[in-house]
Amino acid sequence: MEPDIPSARERSILAKNAPSVAHASFTIGDIVKHRMFDFRGVIFDIDPVFANSDDWYEAIPEDIRPHKDQPFYHLLAENTDSSYVAYVSQQNLLHDESDEPVDHPAISGIFDGIEKGRYTLRPEHRH
Repeated sequence: MEPDIPSARERSILAKNAPSVAHASFTIGDIVKHRMFDFRGVIFDIDPVFANSDDWYEAIPEDIRPHKDQPFYHLLAENTDSSYVAYVSQQNLLHDESDEPVDHPAISGIFDGIEKGRYTLRPEHRH
C-alpha cells in the first residue's frame, strides 16, 4: 500500500494553517546587549520559542512582556555589578558593537576565545 501524498491544494491549505516559525537573528557565540536593561552577554544556547516556566514569564511586567512565539536566548551575562545567566527574548536583544570581551567565569568552560567578534565553542560542545 502506497502512502497518501497530499495534493498541491491540500499542501497549500496545510501550509496556510501551520504555525509561523520565527528564525533566530543571533547565533551561539554572539555578543549581545539588552535593548532596555544595562547588561550584555554571550549566547550559549537558543530555544526556538519560549521554554521557561510560566512563573518566570508571569513575573515580567505585562507592559514589557515579550511574546512567547519567538526565539529566546540563554546568555552568560554581565552588568557593572555581577555576572549571571540570563534568558532573553529575541525582540530585546541587539548586537553589541563594543568589541569588548564578556567577563563571565563560565565562558572558558564553553568557549575557546573570541574570533572575528564572536566566541568560538570548545570542540567538545560542537555538534
